[in-house]
Amino acid sequence: MRLKIWGCRGSMPTPGAGTIEYGGNTSCVEVCLDDGTVLVFDAGTGIRDLGFELMSRSARRVHLFLTHLHLDHLEGLRFFAPLWDERMSVDIWGPPSPVLSLQERIARSFSPPLFPIDFREVPAQLSFHDVPREPWAVGGASLVAALVVHPGPTVGFRIESAGSSLAYLPDHEPALTGMAGKSTDWISGASIAEGVDLLLHDAQYSDEEYEERIGWGHSSVAHAVAFKRAVDARRVILFHHEPLHTDDWLARLEDRARSLVGRNEEQPTLAREGMVVELP
Repeated sequence: MRLKIWGCRGSMPTPGAGTIEYGGNTSCVEVCLDDGTVLVFDAGTGIRDLGFELMSRSARRVHLFLTHLHLDHLEGLRFFAPLWDERMSVDIWGPPSPVLSLQERIARSFSPPLFPIDFREVPAQLSFHDVPREPWAVGGASLVAALVVHPGPTVGFRIESAGSSLAYLPDHEPALTGMAGKSTDWISGASIAEGVDLLLHDAQYSDEEYEERIGWGHSSVAHAVAFKRAVDARRVILFHHEPLHTDDWLARLEDRARSLVGRNEEQPTLAREGMVVELP
């Protein structure tokens, strides 16, 4: 698997001189499988540039997996080039709701006055899927989704392919229900993250910021590192950066994360827009 981060900012886009190194686009991660299958996780503003890249590769099918429908994970979908090409097939997966279908919920952002074009006019061939309760396969990958602690129906994903595994939990507050001294059966998100080679995890706040935002659905850097240890993930990339955090601030948070691990542990890394990771 080859992973590329197209957006790793949380809550809202933050373009500007202070966010060049880590990036200002909101959540979007691409995973390419060895068989050529393209998996896209979340549709923040980072998906816009990804769409242009996919069209340049002459891609014809994309699988898009939405962790939830907060705007920072959906706002780029309207500007995703494959949606506007009738030759494209786009499968969209997301958390189920007892009230409205996934298609109906997404369509709200494709209607006036929010957007001039109705969702029914999108020319691509669209398919909508509630994420299954059991593992399922897409291309050469096996996927598992599970509900996690975050306001509104929110899932995290586990992806396994060719002997490698990764977990994607960009919005997650496991500390709210506790981690210390608990078995993984009782830790939010552990069922999909346990033992993965690579964990992408929410780390929006410093320790001090988190104390003022308990229950908002996000983690501190320290809690992200604690979760990585609790699930025995090999490597963690810290994700969903706070909009107020400049590059300098984020560099200090990365230093803080690295101070929390021992010499024999793999160093935590903050996500950077454009980062590429090859999983063997």
